[in-house]
Amino acid sequence: MAEAVHTTRDGAVFEVLLDRPKANAIDAATSRAMSDAFVEFRDDPDLRVAIFTGGGERFFSAGWDLAAAADGEEYEADYGEGGFGGFVELADLEKPVIAAVNGLAVGGGFEIAMAADLVVAADHALFWLPESGLGIIPDAGAIRLPRLLPRVIANEILFGERKLTAADALHLGLVNRVVPADQLMTAARGLAETVAKAAPLSVAAILEIGRRTGHLALDEAFAVLRSGTIDSYEAMLASQDAAEGPAAFAEKRDPIWKGR
Repeated sequence: MAEAVHTTRDGAVFEVLLDRPKANAIDAATSRAMSDAFVEFRDDPDLRVAIFTGGGERFFSAGWDLAAAADGEEYEADYGEGGFGGFVELADLEKPVIAAVNGLAVGGGFEIAMAADLVVAADHALFWLPESGLGIIPDAGAIRLPRLLPRVIANEILFGERKLTAADALHLGLVNRVVPADQLMTAARGLAETVAKAAPLSVAAILEIGRRTGHLALDEAFAVLRSGTIDSYEAMLASQDAAEGPAAFAEKRDPIWKGR
């Protein structure tokens, strides 16, 4: 794994740190290392939630490494199984990722934050998509942002004109909470602990249902839900954990989740 990417484990929580001074920019090799980290997270049944953050206090990530691009790295290089940033396009990831945005989230850095399931931002964080001014587009951003925001707001950001402060992002619903920089990881780990206490099969089902039905009308969404084709939902319904939850409640004790 590249030296720029560091992972740590704390029980069910997996932390991924991108530490590539000066701007935590991501070239293809770094993206592949990030992808390897998130594949490890996906495939380890003992891990339930991941936190991704950047090293230092100024940059979460500046996105695509333009120096590598100037040296000939192609825009559509091999970024690893999870796509640019490690998990943005990672198939079958049924565990949540928390982005702890510690500074500037520019271009692909903003796209990584958009792909996360929960986002905590330091109060000095800034979100910006400058790609249209560089003759390219933010691929994932062009897909995700119009789904997250009203079209006119999304377009203003995608066209590169509007930069969002942490307060702006909170107001628009792009982040869960904004905290002082020195409290960022404490807040992210607090969210991770909450997720880790939930039944893992329930969390997986929530994520898959959202992906499978988020674009559908309500009647169509319920039809898909009842069709038997959402594997994580069916596994949750038939699981030991689905019996353990009510039993623990009746016995006034904490549930012991088996993930099966």
